[in-house]
Amino acid sequence: MKFMYIRLTPSQLLILVFLVFITLGTLLLKLPMATTNSVSWIDALFTATSAMTVTGLAVVDTGTAYTAFGQLIILFLIQVGGLGIMSFAVLIFIMLGKKIGVKERLIIQHALNQTSIGGIIKLVRNLFIYSFTIEIIAMLILAIRWVPEYGWGKGMYYSFFHSISAFNNAGFSIWPDSLIQYVGDPLVNIVITFLFIIGGIGFTVLADIWHKRNYKKLSLHSKLMIVGTFVLNLFAMIIVFFLEYGNPNTLGSLSSLGDKIWASYFQAVTTRTAGFNTLDIANLQEGTITLMLLLMFVGAGSASTGGGIKLTTFIVIVLAVLTFLREKSQIKIANRSIKDKVIFRSLAILTISNVFIFLNVLLLNITEREPFLKLLFEVISAFGTVGLSMGITGELSNFGKIIIVFTMFFGKLGPLTLAFSLAKPQQEKVRYPSEDILTG
Repeated sequence: MKFMYIRLTPSQLLILVFLVFITLGTLLLKLPMATTNSVSWIDALFTATSAMTVTGLAVVDTGTAYTAFGQLIILFLIQVGGLGIMSFAVLIFIMLGKKIGVKERLIIQHALNQTSIGGIIKLVRNLFIYSFTIEIIAMLILAIRWVPEYGWGKGMYYSFFHSISAFNNAGFSIWPDSLIQYVGDPLVNIVITFLFIIGGIGFTVLADIWHKRNYKKLSLHSKLMIVGTFVLNLFAMIIVFFLEYGNPNTLGSLSSLGDKIWASYFQAVTTRTAGFNTLDIANLQEGTITLMLLLMFVGAGSASTGGGIKLTTFIVIVLAVLTFLREKSQIKIANRSIKDKVIFRSLAILTISNVFIFLNVLLLNITEREPFLKLLFEVISAFGTVGLSMGITGELSNFGKIIIVFTMFFGKLGPLTLAFSLAKPQQEKVRYPSEDILTG
């Protein structure tokens, strides 16, 4: 008997593997031993997708709806989704002493959003070393805060859970109010934000810093990510502080200036796909919400645990606009020029993402009875795999939950991965004469 083999592109295979793990996660979360009270199939699917895409949106309370077994399933999906399925496959291959072929390297290249397959295996090896080391150290530091409060068992478990969730930018928390109770706690604020900033800056940047250890020798990508992250976070923190300072439902309710600064800092940086919160999102000013929409849309870095269109994509588009306004023919930054291919790629990501978000917000406005701003916030949060919500996630209809599930899936894999999985690459053999068209 002859079997028909279906040839899949790296993008198609990556999507298939993600779907398989989400399905397995859904089945495991439906087991009686995974929940305190039975959850519906749609809620189990939503949770599995949210964990696998390291989003953090939840339709049921993680700490009370799921048992320790269920929470460990969620953590497993977070770790696999954050570091990458294909990265774990490479780790297994390395441990078994097997060779990794060109096809496998191409799949990993797509999974980690790299421009070439050169150094892919080394990057994956470093990825695991950095990730596990950082998670363990962070867990031990968090234990200093939570073991005295909750005892050895719960204290270590809470530290373990939040360390993995934060580093992978997942935003899942044991507590229903996330980290609001630790709004002014320096240790929790520093460790949690350090984890999701490091996890969101990108593994290629971490590897670059580790090997070169000199800012001047870093790649242009690494320099853009470091400077861009610092500037964007500082700008967001200042804006949040001034917008919310007099809000009695957020910063205005905090007694000390120190607590206000910590809360402003945390809420500013968590929008870069982290998903934790120390302020009640639903009570923020509309100006703050609007800023957060932009930050969630931009997201973290390429080859990171975060989502969004990515910071470097945003920077390239801004530089392209400035270059056009200056009537220059080439984008230049730090004595380097940006290739046209990178500009086209960035514009494609921006366009596909905007169209996708628009369509999903349109659908939710038809099916749900929630204010437009809350629905827009929910969609962009899901797309950016952020996990923040204005409190409507659990109130969505089943159809609304399916829309958000698809949005999280789309946001994690990225618009180009899904586009390439459907498109057939064609080689251009003929060049045509150019002609101007009217724009603007």
